[in-house]
Amino acid sequence: MTAADSKDAAIAAARQLLIESGPQAVTLKAVAAKIGKSHANLLHHFGSAAGLQAALAVAMADRITARIRDAVELARAGEADPRIIVDLTFDAFDVEGAGALASWMILSGDRSALDPIMEAIQAMVEAIGDQDGRPVKTLTLSLVLTALGYALLGGPVSKALGLPRWTAREMAVIQLLAMSLHSGAEPEEEEDDRMVY
Repeated sequence: MTAADSKDAAIAAARQLLIESGPQAVTLKAVAAKIGKSHANLLHHFGSAAGLQAALAVAMADRITARIRDAVELARAGEADPRIIVDLTFDAFDVEGAGALASWMILSGDRSALDPIMEAIQAMVEAIGDQDGRPVKTLTLSLVLTALGYALLGGPVSKALGLPRWTAREMAVIQLLAMSLHSGAEPEEEEDDRMVY
């Protein structure tokens, strides 16, 4: 197995541990045991558990942004339901564990580890482009923040309010469709960086 193959296998194992047991389970020791490598081998590749988690975050971000970009292009061509964009985003943060991993990294004090994720989102938005005056950046901001909140608190808040857990997804679909029909530029920034709507 080449070094690249070993790293890919470690990231795949880390992703599986993340989905099954949460971000606290993504340790060098656990991943090494899962792929039959030594702790020292993974330490050599990633430097630390935080390095492994950062590599996992980058791999997840690249994968999901590519899938969302493809879904957006199909939706624009009338070949896919825009709901797929919402489902992909929500599933990435919830089912696939990206929300829990991002929160874990922030709470661990390693905010810089999120930079590649933000870069992947920015690259996706630039690749999608602003066709027909649709506010792509605003849509992306709203969708990502809603999906993150859903992943972390969707179940408990929905239950407390007596609403089905999927309510937030439906609201995101409605908002996406409404904003997609909006024609015009992105909201301008004020001097204090707040957005004007």
